[in-house]
Amino acid sequence: MTQYMDFEKPLAEIEGKAEELRALARANEEMDVTEEAAALDIKASAMLEDLYKSLTPWRKCQVARHPERPHCQDYINALFTDYTPLAGDRNFADDHAVMGGLARFNDTPIMVIGHEKGNDTKSRIERNFGMARPEGYRKAIRLMDIAHRFGLPLITLVDTPGAYPGKGAEERGQSEAIARATEKCLQIGVPLISVVIGEGGSGGAVAFATANRVAMLEHSVYSVISPEGCASILWKDAEKMREAAEALRLTASDLKQLGVIDRIIPEPMGGAHRDAATAIAAVGRAIEGMLQDLQGKDAQALVADRRNKFLEIGAKGLAA
Repeated sequence: MTQYMDFEKPLAEIEGKAEELRALARANEEMDVTEEAAALDIKASAMLEDLYKSLTPWRKCQVARHPERPHCQDYINALFTDYTPLAGDRNFADDHAVMGGLARFNDTPIMVIGHEKGNDTKSRIERNFGMARPEGYRKAIRLMDIAHRFGLPLITLVDTPGAYPGKGAEERGQSEAIARATEKCLQIGVPLISVVIGEGGSGGAVAFATANRVAMLEHSVYSVISPEGCASILWKDAEKMREAAEALRLTASDLKQLGVIDRIIPEPMGGAHRDAATAIAAVGRAIEGMLQDLQGKDAQALVADRRNKFLEIGAKGLAA
């Protein structure tokens, strides 16, 4: 059953009426509701297109956070073969908010790392809602080192509200772990590709997304802070999250214009949660294209390419 967001309530009513008609027809074989249901479907399709053709930044945040949106594990299961998970930071623990391991992409050996939010109450609690602790970033560093040592392209899938801000995480060096993960991204001599598949929250996302090529799904978001957090700081009122979302320039189109990302991956009409298979396939094609862009570059050239990419960020503004 589709979960509707608040701005989709009119759409929910129309699709609900169409489903009610079909349910009545299933209960009574003599009832023919084909034309009525089809008319409602056409109306719903037009409304869906109208809603999504010009989403506001805040509505994009809502779509990016949709619980039925495909998560890291869904992408790994669909796009990669021979996936072998690697666990633990060899220091403190294994953080289930970060998953990663060896795999093959189009029969090419790679390393994949990503944030996993979980898809039900139990798994979300186990995965800490995709908010990594220091041991998660240190696990990622270990996997990056392995990729560098064996010359494996690295693919990261970003989907996190941000790094976990709890007391224990701070005691174990959260900021240091994030900084070292970001540093490691800049040092490894293999192709590094990052895709923001949902939320790209603050340093928790940058630690995985300091890559040669960064792509975002059309309705994903990437920002220094959540709109609610920004509103709480600037206006002392979390309800001003809509204004904050506008000011943060967190959408894929704004970030492409600013040079923060390199590619926008289109989503199915209504968002990735309405057609996960199509969205995942589009991400796969984008990854394939970005890997081809980096083929033939040696380690030194890849490191220089990554370094120059991030030094150039901020050289042009939205008015440029």
